[in-house]
Amino acid sequence: MARLSVNIDHVATLRQARGITFPDPVAAAMIVEIAGAVGVTAHLREDRRHMQDRDIERLRESVQTRLNLEMALTDEMLDITTRIQPDICTPVPEKRAELTTEGGLEVAGNAAHVAKSIERLHGAGVPVSLFIDADENQIRAAADCGSDEIELHTGRFCEVRSGEARERELNTLRRGAELGHALGLRVNAGHGLNYHNVAPVAAIEGMGELNIGHSIIAQAVFVGLAGAVKEMIALIDKASRI
Repeated sequence: MARLSVNIDHVATLRQARGITFPDPVAAAMIVEIAGAVGVTAHLREDRRHMQDRDIERLRESVQTRLNLEMALTDEMLDITTRIQPDICTPVPEKRAELTTEGGLEVAGNAAHVAKSIERLHGAGVPVSLFIDADENQIRAAADCGSDEIELHTGRFCEVRSGEARERELNTLRRGAELGHALGLRVNAGHGLNYHNVAPVAAIEGMGELNIGHSIIAQAVFVGLAGAVKEMIALIDKASRI
């Protein structure tokens, strides 16, 4: 059954908007764990637009479930990740100008660097989940590079509006998950998922963690963070049992 990992980046976004000390993402992590999330996800960006280094250090000290650190495959971030030792790390593509991650990591065309980075992370005892598009070449390359897991990019599925296009994107995710499992990879998914579109992705056979952030933090404005997490878990659980 699919499970929920909550990305708490935008708690830090709200804090950084005023340059003050609250709301505290570490406090948010405690709340989402108590509410039933099986993991906490945080992205330490190169420009430090939301999460700060100290946030990640404190999260490593306090998270009791599974801390998933999203990061770019740069020397700086590899240094930080091997030092912090999250329960798993998720390398993602990163551009300074983007509002949010725009697509999956290019693994097939950058295999040597990705494989070397994974070897370094494994050497420090850190498992790896590559954030990639549900493309056969990328999935096979992820397995060849030694990734332990993959996170399928669900952005295109979430962005399409017509029923036919959505079903086409959903089938792409289904095929990607099937191939990932066949290659021995744990399969997760995320990006753009919300209360209206999460069910079909949660229902994909063998789906692992769904990494969801913005929609939960936005819903928390109206129902509180614990309530928003519980609402999402209920939707995921219902879809997973179908």
